Amino acid sequence: MTNSSCATTLSPAVALFHSLSDPTRLTIAARLASGEARVRDLVEGTGLAQSTVSAHMACLRECGLVVGRTEGRQTFYALARPELLDLLATAETLLAATGSKVALCPTYGTTTEEDR
Repeated sequence: MTNSSCATTLSPAVALFHSLSDPTRLTIAARLASGEARVRDLVEGTGLAQSTVSAHMACLRECGLVVGRTEGRQTFYALARPELLDLLATAETLLAATGSKVALCPTYGTTTEEDR
């Protein structure tokens, strides 16, 4: 496989992981893993502004990861695909297996100068 065809093949995966790379979107996805929620519920759970949560929900909807169900004047959001639950669970397993190596990664980790 050439680099060009590899990049083309990986593009959807890159987009998927990029959509989940924001801590707020990952928090929202993890919350929705336990069941439906309204934007109001997510605002209360995250402490973020309603406009911020709505913008992240729009991203997740556009990526096809979240769907909304309208009931009266309220919209209840849920994960669009149960496979996302599997992905999140697998990520937790992988993180447990790698220990602190991902967190300590000099490129993407969360280390500070004090940690080094």
